[in-house]
Amino acid sequence: MRSVSDQNIAEQVADELRSAIHSGELLPGERLVERKLAERLGVSHIPVREALTRLAQEHLIVREPRRGARVAELTPRDLEEISSLRIVLEQFMALRVQERWTRAAHKRLQGIVDAMDAAAVGDMAEVLAQDRAFHEAIAELSDHRFVMELNAQLRGRIAGFIQAANAALPPQEQAEHVRSHRVILDAIASGDPDAVRAVIAEHVTRAVERISPLAAPAPDETSA
Repeated sequence: MRSVSDQNIAEQVADELRSAIHSGELLPGERLVERKLAERLGVSHIPVREALTRLAQEHLIVREPRRGARVAELTPRDLEEISSLRIVLEQFMALRVQERWTRAAHKRLQGIVDAMDAAAVGDMAEVLAQDRAFHEAIAELSDHRFVMELNAQLRGRIAGFIQAANAALPPQEQAEHVRSHRVILDAIASGDPDAVRAVIAEHVTRAVERISPLAAPAPDETSA
């Protein structure tokens, strides 16, 4: 995380912490000590406290009485609920893109998939950057402001887990991950809405399978 020394400090601190959570720099369950964060970012504790309040409202962190704040963990139920809603939202957005399909949209998504495919074997940082760009492009091309906001919020909740799960993919699975995005592109370009629904559901379901081992036990599981 970079030092912060400009106006709108609380907002900048929130952006820095949000980015660190999404990238996996701050891990699920990791404690967030205001004093240490303030020293690390070069600010006073007041904007840090305000930033933590914002992130708690986004459910990216958890604040507990007398225990401070920590990065939110993901239970199996959280994952199931987020992912089932993601399927609905991403299908909805992809279908809207299909209805509005243009050569420019095709060129944009094709360029992202080609860049993902051109990444060197093992360069998951580049693959994940293009993965994020692909899904963000579909959201933007869907041209639905409120769904875009909700989708960004849901992806934000599991971004760190996606990063961690995909970063360790072996070469053959990296190739398959890239191919799955080309399949989504082809389904949208085909004009067949059923094909879009099927490939999106499969894509999100496979992501859930990779993330599931990283989810925290549900509360009742820990007491068993």
